[in-house]
Amino acid sequence: MSSSASLSNRVHQRPVQTIAIAGGKGGVGKSNVAINLAAALGVGGHDVLLVDGDLEFGNIDRLLALQPSYTLYDVFSGERRLDEVILPGPTGVSVVPSANGVIEMARLSQIEHAGLIGLFSDLPTSADTLIVDLATGLSESVVSFCRAVREVMIVLVDEPTALQDAFSTIRVLHEHCQVRRIRVIANMTESSRHGLDLYGALATLTDKHLDVLLDYCGSIPLDSQLKKAVGQQRAVVEAFPRSPSALAFRKLSTRVARWPQPQMPCGHIEFFVERLVEAAVSTR
Repeated sequence: MSSSASLSNRVHQRPVQTIAIAGGKGGVGKSNVAINLAAALGVGGHDVLLVDGDLEFGNIDRLLALQPSYTLYDVFSGERRLDEVILPGPTGVSVVPSANGVIEMARLSQIEHAGLIGLFSDLPTSADTLIVDLATGLSESVVSFCRAVREVMIVLVDEPTALQDAFSTIRVLHEHCQVRRIRVIANMTESSRHGLDLYGALATLTDKHLDVLLDYCGSIPLDSQLKKAVGQQRAVVEAFPRSPSALAFRKLSTRVARWPQPQMPCGHIEFFVERLVEAAVSTR
């Protein structure tokens, strides 16, 4: 039996929405956005695979009080299969933990990154959404993951260097990864107007210097209950489902669920590329 036929027997033949969560700098709440977007989608009935894309300093497991026996490093080294490292996370969410402090993972070549990403095509999962929490900065892993996803969301905050760092990140992703559309989420905002102002400032920069489309996805408010949820190592949508930030994440997840579903691969290395091809063929 071919690998494609075997895959067909294990999972539904449907496209998988793939999203990378990026931040121009550290401290913007990128990992919390990734976790809570995944959790909000899970609560809404989606089957989500949350991948810790910080291959060198992964922290998703600690943020969710998970205790992985194995990580992506064990997959890369050949000690474990990808499906053997997956952990149950919040409702509807499965987590692929990454290594922490393993220098070899910071030295992967572009080909090695592509090989690691390619393993997801044969992963026996029914996930309809894959979210990658990227590393901070513009390492090779960030570039490789952004080439492998359909959507890139950048987290923007109101800090002196955040706007310029976000713009620099968008420029690199546009020029080197051919990313033509960037989703933007304003985080830790004081009001909806505050979020719109942050987006407007970023849009002014990109409109002046880049041929890229920005899509504003809303804002996540400053919320003491989100801070409490972080302290409890839980997603706020589960810990405090009626809190302002939880409601904002639910609204964001509804918007994300309405994004067009991929039907064909784009021509470069992608997550679940075999399943995308199967889905496209099955709809003809």
